[in-house]
Amino acid sequence: MRHIIYFSNSAVTSGKALSDGNLMKAGRMDIAIHSFIQGVFLSHGFREDVNFHFIFYGMPDPPKHIEIRVTPELEISKKDVGNLIKRILYKYKAGEKTEVLPGCFIEKKSFLHVIEELLDKDVECFILEKGGESLREAKIQKECAFIIGDHEGFPRKELKRLKKSLTPISIGPKMYFASQVVAVVNNELDNRGI
Repeated sequence: MRHIIYFSNSAVTSGKALSDGNLMKAGRMDIAIHSFIQGVFLSHGFREDVNFHFIFYGMPDPPKHIEIRVTPELEISKKDVGNLIKRILYKYKAGEKTEVLPGCFIEKKSFLHVIEELLDKDVECFILEKGGESLREAKIQKECAFIIGDHEGFPRKELKRLKKSLTPISIGPKMYFASQVVAVVNNELDNRGI
């Protein structure tokens, strides 16, 4: 299983904050949506081998962890991803992990705890950094996770603790949009049959 973790310092953490449809005012939710599309959509189908994680630290109720694994039962289209996220945020219930739709979960969980849970399950975790090892040369196991930040990066305190357990990896010398990074990572893993 491949995990893609998208972290945002500013993406909103309530469905109501997405109601006016202005994705840029909603903590650059547009970046999150584009990254998700690159993560799970194919030309004529979906990737069923990807767990996509959103970790949102924006207002009014951070942090929120949304996990989506596309299943045949989940009706979804590229043009409706924003509404899907809004619906999931509206269904949050304090103190529990809630399955809102088939394969779509929400809970209150920090960036650090999401990564630690994956590491506890022996999932190899890579963090995307410009100075990291080249993606093309890195050894990658089947159970892997790739952590991508939005334009603001990661929380410093948590990142400092996590860097001891994460492998820094780079897709090249240039800075790309988060959604492009997701596409490059998926392409590399597809080529390797991972």
